[in-house]
Amino acid sequence: MNTPPQDKSIPKKRIVVIGGGTGTFVALIGLKEKPYDLSAVISMSDSGGSNKRIRDEFGLLPTSDLRQCLVALSNENGGAGLMRKLFMYRFDKGNGISGMTFGNLFMAALTDILGSQKEAIKKTGDVLRIKGSVIPVTFTDTNLVAEYEDGTTLYEEHDIDEPTHSGSLKITNLRLEPVALANPDAVDAIMHADLVILGPGDLYTSVLPNVIVTGIQDALKQTPASVVYVMNLMTKFGQTYDYTANDHLAAIDRYIPGKVRYVIVNTGTLPKEAIDLYATEGEHPVVDDLVDCPDRKIVR
Repeated sequence: MNTPPQDKSIPKKRIVVIGGGTGTFVALIGLKEKPYDLSAVISMSDSGGSNKRIRDEFGLLPTSDLRQCLVALSNENGGAGLMRKLFMYRFDKGNGISGMTFGNLFMAALTDILGSQKEAIKKTGDVLRIKGSVIPVTFTDTNLVAEYEDGTTLYEEHDIDEPTHSGSLKITNLRLEPVALANPDAVDAIMHADLVILGPGDLYTSVLPNVIVTGIQDALKQTPASVVYVMNLMTKFGQTYDYTANDHLAAIDRYIPGKVRYVIVNTGTLPKEAIDLYATEGEHPVVDDLVDCPDRKIVR
């Protein structure tokens, strides 16, 4: 079905998606086909894989989540489909560049040329002719720190995402070291949004790392926008092991209590092959134990 033409006299609804990783990538691909004014506020604490090399060898903030979102919002017409493939291309050979993506290297080079990572992100958006904007949640060089119920503390997102300790341990506190200050553009986008979408994505390494940035938490509490949380389909070993839907929501409520007005929960049947594959990693479908209340609607 074709989308009806947008009445140019009616301002586009401003939607802000907050997160990072594959979940945000998928959400943006779907939303960009609608007549919305889109912004993506993206976490900046990733420390694994090529991001570690970008941070350690180039002295830059991580770019992988930014790159994915820029690609998600890119224009498919006029040859941009090839540009999408190029920016997602990962080298599998070559001393020094094996494992790196072209997009990450492109943004690193552009930062060196322009002298500003902020400008490099904007120019990359121009090259890909993106629909909307991609906004780093912070420009502070920071690391994610998680404290667990047994007293264990991990100091990098990569270690939290791929734990070597028991993945059944619950995270009791999340913070950033050093304290990260919000990008003013991210605060502005949230404050002027009509709708803010949290997730889908790993709760403790994609969604909440944005919320705990100094200035973002207050912006989310104060924004007049409706806040929607897209519930993950599966639990995450090492982060949300054995979490129900209510457990996910309770974790968010610790930072922005009562602010989530809508929760989107899947009711479809998941393929057995997918369930079996996730089960090998200690991950299972999220149990829906949510109930409607006057201040919060569950969308199933």
